[in-house]
Amino acid sequence: MTRLLISACILVPFLLAGCATPPPAPQSAASAPRPGVCAPVSPTCPQPVKTVSTPAENLALPPPGHLVRTDFSQLPHWDSGLSPATWNAFLESCTRLSQDAPWTSLCQQATALGPFDALTMRRFFEHSFDPWQILNPDESPQGLITGYYEPLLQGSLTRTAVYRFPLYGPPPDLLTIDLGDLAPDLKGRHLRGRLVGNRVVPYFSRAEIDLEDGPLTGHELLWVDNPVKLFFLQIQGSGVVQLRDGRRLHVGYADQNGHPFRSIARYLMEQGQLSLAQASMQGIEAWARSHPQDLQAVLNQNPSFVFFRLLPPDLPGPLGTLGVPLTGQASLAVDTQVIPLGAPVFLSTTWPGRNQPLDRLMMAQDTGGAIRGAVRADFFWGFGVEAEEAAGHMKQAGQLWLLYPHGVQPPAAH
Repeated sequence: MTRLLISACILVPFLLAGCATPPPAPQSAASAPRPGVCAPVSPTCPQPVKTVSTPAENLALPPPGHLVRTDFSQLPHWDSGLSPATWNAFLESCTRLSQDAPWTSLCQQATALGPFDALTMRRFFEHSFDPWQILNPDESPQGLITGYYEPLLQGSLTRTAVYRFPLYGPPPDLLTIDLGDLAPDLKGRHLRGRLVGNRVVPYFSRAEIDLEDGPLTGHELLWVDNPVKLFFLQIQGSGVVQLRDGRRLHVGYADQNGHPFRSIARYLMEQGQLSLAQASMQGIEAWARSHPQDLQAVLNQNPSFVFFRLLPPDLPGPLGTLGVPLTGQASLAVDTQVIPLGAPVFLSTTWPGRNQPLDRLMMAQDTGGAIRGAVRADFFWGFGVEAEEAAGHMKQAGQLWLLYPHGVQPPAAH
């Protein structure tokens, strides 16, 4: 699919018309960054755009936090926070990191260790890594931990009276502007829009795209039977669509329209339609079932819109930004300004809806548009009903420690 990429250096006069979002996914099936996700299900969403002004050096973003060297005794329940899933996820990370110093020798050692053994795994990490506690800019150690999952939808390759809600592929007129060409500090930041004559204007919003004869007619990948589940598929960023003949198609994030995410849960609370306790994914679905006539207007409150692509059918899990399949309860989405992709991260939080500690080693293998800030992560729960239930209710306080190769200073610590 055609995507226009224009250097920001020649488009400075037009930047005020754009919307800043996370970088687009490569065309290869090896990488699929997740899109924005709404609170409270998982606030991994594109953030509102600040006005862009010149000179270029004023575009630099402040550091989101910093790292402090510590030791393994400071990690809560470190001894019990290791699992076979975590070890397998680390080996998946090594398939991408093994060519990069300082990971090469560590990944070779890990591969040689063979299957999971708790004591061997603990000694490996304690000998090979240094823990760095991640702090917010105000020195506070706590932040927000949310959850996401891989949903299952019912769909069709053609539109019918039942399957009439489309998943779209990336439109050919979607323009992506790389701000890293304008200022090095903005590497990884992009603007999205479309050309009208010689002007760059914001891309179509959700309300415009979802019109009956919308501007993207002809770019449908699939059709599904439930607009709310489709909305949450955009929130999660990847999922499985089961066709009428029983086949299952994996779909993943391809791109996004550049509009800022707005939470419909917050909107429904402001309108008095939901209480704070009801403002979960499950609560929104229940509200939608009883208010079908108001649903589209509420969905339109979030102008952000996600485009999809078909993924290989034999994947063991959805692809994260690192380009490896995510592992349920072992993969995290993080802010890569603080945490390098692929790195081990120790998480200390609580189980959704309970005050029971949830302390474990995980792998930073994904990103999200609203995963912005130092102590901020999105916990991947996996596939299925239990994963959906946990992700829908997860909005916990938590702390994070980056594990980085011994004797090497992490980039964010410089």
